[in-house]
Amino acid sequence: MHIGYCTNIHLGEDWVSHFAILQDSLPSVKGRISPDKPMGVGLRLANQASHDLQDTALVATLRQWLDDNGLYVFTMNGFPYGGFHNTRVKDQVHAPDWTTDDRVDYTIRMFRVLAQLLPDTLTDGGISTSPISYRYWWKTPDELAAATETGTRQMLRVVEELIALRQQTGKWLHLDIEPEPDGILESGPEFLDWYQTWLLPVGITHLGEKLGLSADEAAAAIRDHIQLCYDVCHFAVGYENPASVLDQLQARGIRVGKIQVSSALKVDFSSQAEEKLAAIAGFDEPTYLHQVVARLTDGSLKRFADLPEALQAFDAATHLEWRVHFHVPLFVDNYGLLESTQSAIRDVLALNQKRPFTDQLELETYTWGVLPESMQLPLNESISREMAWVMALHQ
Repeated sequence: MHIGYCTNIHLGEDWVSHFAILQDSLPSVKGRISPDKPMGVGLRLANQASHDLQDTALVATLRQWLDDNGLYVFTMNGFPYGGFHNTRVKDQVHAPDWTTDDRVDYTIRMFRVLAQLLPDTLTDGGISTSPISYRYWWKTPDELAAATETGTRQMLRVVEELIALRQQTGKWLHLDIEPEPDGILESGPEFLDWYQTWLLPVGITHLGEKLGLSADEAAAAIRDHIQLCYDVCHFAVGYENPASVLDQLQARGIRVGKIQVSSALKVDFSSQAEEKLAAIAGFDEPTYLHQVVARLTDGSLKRFADLPEALQAFDAATHLEWRVHFHVPLFVDNYGLLESTQSAIRDVLALNQKRPFTDQLELETYTWGVLPESMQLPLNESISREMAWVMALHQ
């Protein structure tokens, strides 16, 4: 099992700046939680850093530094393209989206780096990415369908690159689609429908025309190179049942590239509703989107694009529970009046132990800097506590 934390928690849009932070943080965390064994890393490269690391000498220097410090990269995060800290991100986390050449080129640069960084003993690695685009940028069903088709075709250009890299390097690399609230693909059912309705039919034709693959060969290549990133927080926000999602993936022969281990906020309004509403309002901050999915008394779900909209629309008579897309520390289940979806992490990891579907776990709590002040601890200490908590579940 490969366990590491995602470096999107750290600043640095260019490689020199980001590497300087990694040189301080990664050995510190490793010394605390894995002093005698190699420790995995989920590397995030911003667009500028991805350009910088097209210099193979810099990649070789990084690879040597990782080896010297008992570290290795087994996965990468290619979702956020530009600035991710100390700036307003919100829906721009999807920009540029998969309808653009910039997203394709960035992702291919990332894969070329990953192919060089994967240890010789590890032939399988993935990069997580946006679920095509942000759905509310597309105002009509026709616009949404057109964006879905364009984004799908753009991803297939990456598949062509991954097939070539596999032939050149022997490395099996995969693009791991990360469903997220308000993405074009925001849930398990939407991902599954897209895979069957869009990706496979369009992809079989595309790879047949471009590479001369038969229908069976093209379908196999797509299943190899486009997989799911199971972000526990995102699926929990949508009240999805992990076992059901995984059963459907398995039935359709769709792989899970990695689990992003993450936890959301949960609010049970069955008691002290006004006090809890005030408590969750303390998590409203201007950097990231914090979508809310409310479970109503009639059993339906109501979605809000960000926390302020949910706060304004709260109805104590009909809102039973909220799930809030705010990545909170994994090792805490209770925040006074508020709770987390930590139990979903336990459920998903237990399922993976019972019937393994991936050997790659990437911890992704990137919000330390915007948490309420009372919850903030020194960063390396916080990361180490999360790593230790997850590793203990696998002992």
